[in-house]
Amino acid sequence: MTRLSVNINKIATLRNARGGNIPDVLRAALDCESFGAQGITVHPRPDERHIRYSDVRQIRPLLHTEFNMEGNPTGSFTALACEVVPDQVTLVPDAEDAITSDKGWDTVRNHAFLKRICESFKSRGIRTSIFIDPDPRMAEGAFKCGADRVELYTAGYASRYAEDREEAIAPYLTTARAVQELGMGLNAGHDLSLENLEFFIATIPWTDEVSIGHALISDALYLGLEKTVAEYLTRIRNAF
Repeated sequence: MTRLSVNINKIATLRNARGGNIPDVLRAALDCESFGAQGITVHPRPDERHIRYSDVRQIRPLLHTEFNMEGNPTGSFTALACEVVPDQVTLVPDAEDAITSDKGWDTVRNHAFLKRICESFKSRGIRTSIFIDPDPRMAEGAFKCGADRVELYTAGYASRYAEDREEAIAPYLTTARAVQELGMGLNAGHDLSLENLEFFIATIPWTDEVSIGHALISDALYLGLEKTVAEYLTRIRNAF
C-alpha cells in the first residue's frame, strides 16, 4: 500500500513567524508518526525560513519511520544529508528564493551532476529519488543517473483535477508506467490533498509513497492533526 510521508515544513514556518518553539516541530513529527504516518519529510532551504538545519539534526535520531530529506543538493544540503543519513534524499531543483518547488529536473541535461550526486548518497546507504515532471524521458534520464526512485511533481495534476481528472492524470499515468517498466520506485508529491489523493492512488496503485505538507497542515487547522493524518490514510486505503 502507498505510504504517507508528512512534510512538516509548514509547522516550522508558523514557529519561525513568532520565534520561540511554538509549535514544537519535533513534537509534531513524532505525533504524526504516532497517528499513523509512515514517514516524515523535511525540506531545509539555505535561508532556513522554515525547517532549520538544527531541526534536521534533532529529528533524525528520534524517528521510528522513514525520514525523507528533500531539496536542492547544494554543498550545505549535501553535507547535512551525509551527516544525518536520512532513509531517502529527494533531489529537487528549486532556486534559493523559490517560494515552493515549481518544476522537476531535466535529468538529461543535468545527467552528469545528478549521477554524481546519486552515487555519493547511495555510497552512504541513502535511497535517492529525483523530482521530475510527468515525462517518460525524464524518468528514463533519472534511471540512467542511478536514482532508485522518482517523485512525480503533481502540481499540474492538482490544478486540473476539478476540471477533468482523467485528462489531468493522463501524463502521470504514462510516466508512472514508464517508471514501472524501468524497475524504479515511484513517489509523488505537491498539492496532493483530500480532494484529489484517492483518485491518483487508485489510478496509479504502484505509487510507493506520497509526500504531503501544505494541504495536510492546512486541513489540520480545522480537523486537528490526528484526525487529518487519519483522513489522508483513509483516502489511501480507499484507493485499494
